[in-house]
Amino acid sequence: MKLALFTGCTIPARALNYEISARRLADALGIEMVDIKNASCCGMPVRNINRIASLTMSANTLAQADEMGMDLMTLCSACNATLAEAAHELNHDKELRKQINKNLVSAGGKPYNGDRKVWHFTRYLYQEIGSDKIASLVKHPLNGISVVAHAGCHYLKPTKTFECFDDPEVPSTLDQLIQTTGAKSVKIINRNECCSGGILGIKESTSLKVVGGKLKRIKDRGGVDAMVLHCPFCNIQYEGNQKKIEREVGEVFDLPVLYLPQLLGLALGIDEKDLGFSLNRIKPKVLLEKMGA
Repeated sequence: MKLALFTGCTIPARALNYEISARRLADALGIEMVDIKNASCCGMPVRNINRIASLTMSANTLAQADEMGMDLMTLCSACNATLAEAAHELNHDKELRKQINKNLVSAGGKPYNGDRKVWHFTRYLYQEIGSDKIASLVKHPLNGISVVAHAGCHYLKPTKTFECFDDPEVPSTLDQLIQTTGAKSVKIINRNECCSGGILGIKESTSLKVVGGKLKRIKDRGGVDAMVLHCPFCNIQYEGNQKKIEREVGEVFDLPVLYLPQLLGLALGIDEKDLGFSLNRIKPKVLLEKMGA
């Protein structure tokens, strides 16, 4: 199974543990990730300002995957949504694709002529690898471990683009993958609340209050070993800003935040050193001690 890997902008700069663990997990599952050599930004930063410019940026990446003869694999949920929406539009609107291809060619790029599918790594694990296959490969069950899953906004919306493969209001695919490890995915009030990353640069105080509220609900629930997610910006909010929030509210959360491939990798017996745990800001010491790592 070969897929063209698009890491986006945030992951290489601020979420290398996500990339490291995803690559290592992919190897263990027989997924070959082939890097796109000249990838550009997905186009999300300008999507609400200049739709044509955004589509042209997305099409540049889609065209490269098309040339490689592979579907596109993304790790970032925002990149996934942007590229998947662009692919949906360009695959169904020939006139729009003609206009975008003209922009690409004039900029020295190659036209997008294919019908490429854009996969989020989590969705690919769920639909193409399958929970049963992953469960069969578990070497170190995470029995006794409890986590809170955070699916995030861009993983499932818009539903038409993602073919309604999961319920956007009551998502379960992330939970099902977590449960293949033997860990328990616990529920809290307003579990699907946005990480508020979208307003961080506009109203930081409000953004951090939203994050702090969810962290407090997790703490009050008790018995939670970690949060598990699959989006680099959600990670920035819940892990990267966690200490800042603690100082502002005067309360310690000390909640480890793991990327899904890190959790799955532990269960499959991959050494924690190969899953980027040294780059986690909040070390999951209790979780690792529970499983004897």
